[in-house]
Amino acid sequence: MTAEDGLMNTIELAGGDHAVLALHGLYGNPLELRYVGRQLQRAGYTVVIPLIAGYGYARGSSGSVKTAAWQHWYKEVQRQFDALKKRYKTVSVIGLCIGAVLALRLAQERGSGIAALGLFAPTLAYDGWSIPRYRFLLPLVYYTPFRFTYAYQERFPYGLKNEVLRNRIAQEMRNSDASEAGASTLPAEGIFQAHRLIRKVRRHLGDVRTPTLIVHAAQDDVASRKSADLVEAKIGAQCRKKVILQNSYHMITLDNDKEIVAREIVDFLAVQRFKADVRPSPVSTVQRLQVMAG
Repeated sequence: MTAEDGLMNTIELAGGDHAVLALHGLYGNPLELRYVGRQLQRAGYTVVIPLIAGYGYARGSSGSVKTAAWQHWYKEVQRQFDALKKRYKTVSVIGLCIGAVLALRLAQERGSGIAALGLFAPTLAYDGWSIPRYRFLLPLVYYTPFRFTYAYQERFPYGLKNEVLRNRIAQEMRNSDASEAGASTLPAEGIFQAHRLIRKVRRHLGDVRTPTLIVHAAQDDVASRKSADLVEAKIGAQCRKKVILQNSYHMITLDNDKEIVAREIVDFLAVQRFKADVRPSPVSTVQRLQVMAG
C-alpha cells in the first residue's frame, strides 16, 4: 500500500477548539477534502475527515467496499459528530456532493448543536450535463436484483475541468480501483441509497436553520446548479450565502477553484465565530434589563 493509499483513510488535522467534521462524496475518500481541510487547519480549526464504511471507498480498505443503507451512513455521521461535540467547544460540518446531503440531514435533526454548514456541490438531483439522457430508466434497475450487481464505470470528465488533474485521475482509475477523486466504478446500490437519502432531505429542507454556505459550480457535470438554488430557496436558515464558481466541474474541492472554496469556508466560519462571540448571553441580557428597571 502506498502513502497515498493510506491517506484515503480517515484524516485528522489537529487545531483549535472549533472542530470541523468534513464528509466526502459517495464512493469517495478523505483525499477529496484534504486541501480544504489543510486550509481550515491553518486558520486554526481542528478537522476530521472520516472514511465511512459502506459509503466511502479506498484502496486497501476492505471494510468500505460493501454498500450499506443510507441510514448506516447517517448513523456513522452522527457518531462522528457526537464524538467531536464531546471533545471540542464548537463543531461545524462541511460536505461534498452526497456528503453535503448528509450534512443537511444532520442539520435537520441536530442543527442547534452545529455552528455552521458548508455545502460543496450539494447533490439533490443527478441532472448535470455529463449524466446520460437515459437516466430516467434507472429506477428499472434500482427495483430489480440488478441493482446489487450492476455498476457504473466512472468516465470523462471525472468531475474535473482541470485537464492536468483530470488526466492524472483517469490514469489512476485505469490502473487501480480508486483515485483521489473516488472509486473507478459506482455500484448501482449506492446510487439507489443516495436517491433515498435525497428524497428524505428534500422534504425537510425548511428544518435547516444553521448558518449555511453553499458553493456550487455553474458547469457542474453531475448536479446542475438547480440543487444549490433549491437549497438556498428552501432552507430555514436566516444566514445563508451562495457562491457560484466559474472554472470547475463537480469536484470543486480538487478542481481549478479549490482555493476559492477554501477561502469561502474559512471566511464564513470566521464570521459565524465573530457573531457568536459578540452575541449577548441570555443571562447578561436579563441582568441589563434588571439594571434598566432599577
